[in-house]
Amino acid sequence: MKPIISKDSTVYFGNECYNALNTYLSSANHSKICILVDNNTHEYCLSLFMSKIEGEYDIEVIEIEAGEIHKNIETCSGVWNALAELGMDRKSLLINLGGGVITDLGGFIACTYKRGINYINIPTSLLAMVDASVGGKTGVDLGNLKNMVGVISESEMVLIDTEYLHTLPINQMCSGFAEILKHGLIQDRQYWNTISDLSQLQLEDLDIMIYDSVVIKNNIVKKDPTEQNIRKYLNFGHTLGHAIESFYLTHPEKPTLLHGEAIAIGMIMESFLSTEVSSLTKDELEEITTIILATFSKIDIDPEDYKAIIELLVYDKKNENGNVYFVLLNTIGEAKYNCTVPEELVFKAFDYYASIQ
Repeated sequence: MKPIISKDSTVYFGNECYNALNTYLSSANHSKICILVDNNTHEYCLSLFMSKIEGEYDIEVIEIEAGEIHKNIETCSGVWNALAELGMDRKSLLINLGGGVITDLGGFIACTYKRGINYINIPTSLLAMVDASVGGKTGVDLGNLKNMVGVISESEMVLIDTEYLHTLPINQMCSGFAEILKHGLIQDRQYWNTISDLSQLQLEDLDIMIYDSVVIKNNIVKKDPTEQNIRKYLNFGHTLGHAIESFYLTHPEKPTLLHGEAIAIGMIMESFLSTEVSSLTKDELEEITTIILATFSKIDIDPEDYKAIIELLVYDKKNENGNVYFVLLNTIGEAKYNCTVPEELVFKAFDYYASIQ
């Protein structure tokens, strides 16, 4: 597959990605290389990655605990200190080997350590391959508020090797599929049609699906790298999805929700809002709901929690001048941004989701 070139980075695929990596490492003359992993990718992915490196380099490994709950400044502080103790200087390289938490957090650490060192993302989850590792967004959560601290700065390269997906449990694969569905909904009706029927997809189709999804995201990001306008499309499902995810993160008595599971709920609710204040049809809403729930189990959200979740919307990063902004659909494959929605309709969106049989 041809590499996908973005503004300041390149995404490589399959075996070609390691050729690109080894060429880069042999010419870049880094003083030290550090690989950031979590306890899962250390066990299941590191040996595969190390077997692909050609040449002798001074390589260190830093491991953090897996999970969104560890995507915070405290973890960053621990890694910053570890980098300093290892003698990492401004000519060093950080390689982030992991899912969305590792690529988001690792990218932020690299961008801020000694005011910026080079980094490479090697996503090992479907979610990170199609979303988190592409586009230069880095950052961490502030308490239960998602991605509130961060910078936009692209990695030297992104390496996508679907061999790592063999290590993933099914719920993690589904979590990534939410972002693939999102790309079809906001940008490409034909792509949505292709990915909507998983029963027709073969394993070898996964590489093409990921490639096409990255193309969609990259085309948007290249036109609007700092999210001033159309990059906001990529937040479809995330206004309510992030609020739900944040609420569940801080209520351990609730079911654990992966990012994609929360975004799937958000996409259904925001599709409902699209029928109320935009031009999405009821038939399209039913189609979206059916397709999403064919992959994601419906979650019971206690009506007593609606208000607390809605109150979290004020912290959404898209907000301006005190307004809560949504990305909504005109139709499947066409979105619009900076949409305001009356609060009573947001409550109705929760009721719609609850009413689904």
